[in-house]
Amino acid sequence: MLLWSGQVVSTLGSSAAAIIYPLLILAITDSPGAAGVASALRALPYLLFSLPVGALIDRWDRKRVMIVCDVLRAAVVLTIPLALWFDALTLWHIYAVAFAEGSLYVFFNIAEVAALSRVVPTADLPRAAAQNEAAFGAAQIAGPSLGTLMFQTLGRAAPFVADAFSYLVSAACLWRIKTNFRTPPAAAKRHLKAEIAEGLSWLWHQPLIRYMALLTGAMNFVYAATPLMLIVLAKQMGASDLDIGLVFSIGGISGIAGSLIGGRIQRRFSFGQVIVAVVWTQALLFPLYLLVPKFYLLGAVYALIYTLAPVYNVVQFSYRLALIPDALQGRVNSSFRLLAFGFNPLGAALCGLLLEGFGSTPTVLLFAAWYVGMAAVTQLNPHVRNAPALAAAKRA
Repeated sequence: MLLWSGQVVSTLGSSAAAIIYPLLILAITDSPGAAGVASALRALPYLLFSLPVGALIDRWDRKRVMIVCDVLRAAVVLTIPLALWFDALTLWHIYAVAFAEGSLYVFFNIAEVAALSRVVPTADLPRAAAQNEAAFGAAQIAGPSLGTLMFQTLGRAAPFVADAFSYLVSAACLWRIKTNFRTPPAAAKRHLKAEIAEGLSWLWHQPLIRYMALLTGAMNFVYAATPLMLIVLAKQMGASDLDIGLVFSIGGISGIAGSLIGGRIQRRFSFGQVIVAVVWTQALLFPLYLLVPKFYLLGAVYALIYTLAPVYNVVQFSYRLALIPDALQGRVNSSFRLLAFGFNPLGAALCGLLLEGFGSTPTVLLFAAWYVGMAAVTQLNPHVRNAPALAAAKRA
């Protein structure tokens, strides 16, 4: 509960600030391309650092890593309010903060995923994942509206101050946890490359988990593009900054609904049925962004799509986490997330360039076509369709 509570507060702060990055850059430059670059830089560190970080996390004290990352992220984010205070903020400063915060997130996130199985029994992992998704969904409801409200009424610096404070709350909660997040050290340390290779090898020889990493990456390619896409579409419909926050908050409400039903759906339907249904439904809903006449209906479409994201996350996350040996959690999850998050900077940067060069309609249609393609490939994948129940998969 301490781990969960700290992450809820941190997610609230991060979701309040995340929507402000593109709004701030658009206010400074009026360039969707520049906003896309910032989003890409925030996601790029996973592509660069996740493999060595995963191996290091299996060596280091995971809780200590998480606390240090929270404190450093708070310090990095606070440089933006300070620069605004002295009227010295530049686009390159925002880029540097985005990259630094993203780099620290890599260390924190891989350590957090590896730590979950240390504080929750295997049988309770689906419920714990669902509880996480529900809480994060609640934060996603309040965060965007809170961030845009502060941005519009208290000033551009306020959301970043709130984000820094949330990181410090997370660090305090972690400090109070008594459970040891660290696995027993190996008898002899091996070369870092050998340890990285062991994690990659385990993932490669698990065809279902390997494909789920690629599928998650293909979906994140679209997810990374969606926020900027919605901001530009909403502004074209006359929405204010606060209105845009409400669009994203509507999606957060649906995220809670999806997280609450994720565990039940996992128990009632097979792994393959859930994954195929989620991807196809999201693919068919995505083009509706072009058909709605009012900005608040963008929120309705976003909500329909976002309802299914926690269902997907609960099912695939708890399935994979239960199969990975504890001593390999950091390395395998870093390998998985290299593929899962490696597409994020590409999606964010491409979205910004397409919006600036071709406009919103071709941009939405391109990402919609991508979605349909990955839904078809997933339905044809035999490892997804025939995935065994979790208990049988663990025995195998």
